[in-house]
Amino acid sequence: MVLKQPKKTPKNLAICVCGLTASGKSTVARKVAEKYNLRLYSGGDALKTLAQEAGYTPTERGWWESKEGLKFLSRRLDDPEFDKKVDTKLLEVAKEGNVVLDSWTMPWLLNGGFKVWIDASKKTRIKRLAKRDNINIKKASQVLEEKEEKTKTIYKRLYGFHLGEDFSPFDLILDTDKLNADEVFQAVSLVIDHVLLRKPQTNQ
Repeated sequence: MVLKQPKKTPKNLAICVCGLTASGKSTVARKVAEKYNLRLYSGGDALKTLAQEAGYTPTERGWWESKEGLKFLSRRLDDPEFDKKVDTKLLEVAKEGNVVLDSWTMPWLLNGGFKVWIDASKKTRIKRLAKRDNINIKKASQVLEEKEEKTKTIYKRLYGFHLGEDFSPFDLILDTDKLNADEVFQAVSLVIDHVLLRKPQTNQ
């Protein structure tokens, strides 16, 4: 775990949760939002809405890794307006505060906020993706490679940052290779409680 001390406790929380495919970031974001009674806004869900408006059918579990999801990803490479529209909305939501942002871009685009990187090795993420989408390891590896290559290219072209390589925006970096989902959530919550919210520790 790597942690940077925030300068002061925020009055209107904006927590960004980020991590590569199958790292567990969306699960953490959802649980954090539920625990602290914050709104949850997902960049991926917002992009799915735009995909649906463009004629795609993003309904199945693991749609982003499906043939159609990867096709939409290629379209985003050619048309940056999809991502720009979502990121503009995310920034508006972040300014309102009291929100958890499940996003690949906000750690770099948002000034302020508490930013969490959920880390996991490629090997671990391939295994998680295969289990989640009920596909074999070879297929999971191929899909993950294609998705991440295109996604990284999109954000490098649009904003100039290197997703999964530049960790400078993050206040907390948590290695989850040896942790289950509950343990990851507990670790993030502990940091939020005692570092971000400055809650006093109690003797158990």
